[in-house]
Amino acid sequence: QVQLVESGGGLVQPGGSLRLSCAASGSIFSFSNMGWYRQARGKQRELVATITSGGSTNYADSVKGRFTISRDNAKNTVYLQMNSLKPEDTAVYYCNARGTIHYTGSERQYDYWGQGTQVTVSS
Repeated sequence: QVQLVESGGGLVQPGGSLRLSCAASGSIFSFSNMGWYRQARGKQRELVATITSGGSTNYADSVKGRFTISRDNAKNTVYLQMNSLKPEDTAVYYCNARGTIHYTGSERQYDYWGQGTQVTVSS
């Protein structure tokens, strides 16, 4: 079983910055595709950014140029640096790990989520 623990959320003024962290337990981190998602009140969960095991990144159009996802495989941690925050960035942010474990003659896909961390952008 893998546990993902997010931290770094909080209250910030518009234009401010926050850095979210997601620490993963277990031995699968280095070959997992990691992602950050968010869910605002009354809305569906949406993708914010992803980073593959090889380091390729992908961003939602709404955060391009403002957010940066990165990973440190030595620390089993993925980060989300959020700059120029806007009130519409207010949401619970969730960390996600997914991938496939290959065994002899079989494979298992996995998809794990953290408990979420609240980000509130308000003056």
